[in-house]
Parts: sequence; C-alpha cells; structure tokens
Amino acid sequence: MGSDTSEVALDLFPYLKVYKDGTLERIAGVEVVPPGLDPQANVLSKDILIVPQTGVSARIYRPNFVIKDQKLPFVVYFHGGAFCVASPAFPNYHNSLNKLVAEANIVALSVDYRLVPEHPLPTAYQDSWAALQWVASHKEEDGHHHEGWIKDYVDLDQVFLVGDSAGANIAHHLAFRIKESDLGQSFKILGIGMIHPYFWGTNPIGSETADGLRKELVDKWWLYVCPSDKGCDDPFINPFVDGSPDLAGLACHGILVIVAEKDILRDRGRFYYDKLVESGWRGKAEIMENESEDLVFHIFNPDCDKAKSLMKRLAAFLNQGSGKGIVE
Repeated sequence: MGSDTSEVALDLFPYLKVYKDGTLERIAGVEVVPPGLDPQANVLSKDILIVPQTGVSARIYRPNFVIKDQKLPFVVYFHGGAFCVASPAFPNYHNSLNKLVAEANIVALSVDYRLVPEHPLPTAYQDSWAALQWVASHKEEDGHHHEGWIKDYVDLDQVFLVGDSAGANIAHHLAFRIKESDLGQSFKILGIGMIHPYFWGTNPIGSETADGLRKELVDKWWLYVCPSDKGCDDPFINPFVDGSPDLAGLACHGILVIVAEKDILRDRGRFYYDKLVESGWRGKAEIMENESEDLVFHIFNPDCDKAKSLMKRLAAFLNQGSGKGIVE
C-alpha cells in the first residue's frame, strides 16, 4: 500500500475511512450471513430481487410454521448505518429480524437499499420507495410477479414500516411520500416503529449542547453522506426546517418512537414525538425510552433484558392491528 493509500483523508468513525487516493474502507457493517432457517427462532428467510431495473434486493422472513390460512402482519424494515454501511445480511441485523419475526409472529421484508458514497442520496430513499411500491403491487390481481410468501402469509391491510437510526428516518419520509402519491389510494400503512431515529439539525438541542464532541461527530456523518448547502438542516435529516411537510400529514395510524438514554440522537427523537403530539395528527403516538443504553444497543447486545423488552414493546405495537387497536 503506497503512501497515498495509507494516508487517511477522512475518518468517519465508527463507519468508514476514506484514503487520500479515494479508496474507501468500511469498518462497520461489512460481515454477511446467508439466509435460511434460524433453528433457535424457528424463522425462515430467503433473499429476493425486488427491483430488477436497479438490482435492489431484500431479505424476507417468516415463521417456519404458520397456521393454515392465517394472514400475518407485515413489516417493511429499513436497517441503520448512517446511510453508508450495513445490509440486511449483516449478522446483527439478520439476528435481530429473526428475533422480531419470532416475537411478533409476523412476516418481514428487510430492504437492501444502496449505500453512500457509491450511490449518493436520495438513492436510499428511492430504493426504499421502490420496495414499497413492489409490496403494494401484491394488492393487484395480476399475480405473476408476486412473491409467494407475501401472497400466502401476509395481511396487506396490516403493513408497518420499521427502521432503526437511518432506517427510521427513511420510514418517516416514505410515510409522506405515500400520502402524496397514487399509492396512498389503495395501500395503507398501519403504523411506523422508529427505533433511535436519525434526525439532526445545525443548532444543538437538549444534551447536544453539553456534548460538543459527539455533536461534531454526527455533524460529520451527515455532511459526508449529504453534502448540500443546507448542511445539517437539509429536510432529509431535519424534519422541522422550512419546507418540511407538517407532521399532521403522516400517512399512518400509529407511531412508536423508541429512544435510548445515552444516545446523542435521543433528544431529536423526543422532539419528534412531542411535535407529532402537538401537530394535530389524528393517530396514536407512543414513546419508549431505553434507560442507560446507547444507539441501537439491541442490535449489538440482543440478549440483554432491555433489548428483550424493546422487542416485546415493538411486537405489541405490531400486533395491535390484529384487533385494529390503532386504527382511528
């Protein structure tokens, strides 16, 4: 490795490094595991191509045993990783989806959206939107492109969006896009589960004011993945800047916001919840705080009591639709 390749031009801790010759080295989220049967969770998974034009794929999960003719809630899941690392095949995400499917008795689709910098934003949002359009196409009668697991096991009137960190940000934006599109006429989102959502802003709020180092770190993440003149007040990352849609227009019936006490993003998640409640939005908003924990701790320490309690709360949220408890 020559001097140019060994010299770091940008250290985007803890995600990646960019070297002076332009070489990119991802440090986090690079490992992959194959789909299949998880014997502990008793959950099956497989990888499927969902958008042939762009090559976007997803990993779909279902319980190994489903009662005949039983239709299950369906989660479209968007993983985190600051838009620049990780995938559904990352072992921690694969394990987390297996656990969620087992706990909630659902079918889930984990979307492998394309990453920055090879695919600049808004590619991740466009890929995720295309995945949602693909899911919605299963409501049409013409079934020759339909995925068997969705057709056989899913109740398409019980669709939820769930994401952690950057994935929760994606879910937020998709809920507005549905409302503005023709898709919203026939395809409804029952609820959104936002785990440690990745929202931000130029001016610090709450604990950000006392933690300049971490504030600078998160600024750096965003300015790398979305180098725009709006900086950290770009509407993609700050849902409360001028030009952002009013939260009252969110196209779903229920939202669960989960924040972690030690996460620098925590106060943005709380602020989002408070603004949602004040907005006049007609759905049911819930918030949960994980005490003494940091960002996506449940992905990296899934067997701790607090991770189990997060999963149980999320599973309960996803199962409310069975009794239509979160429908207006």
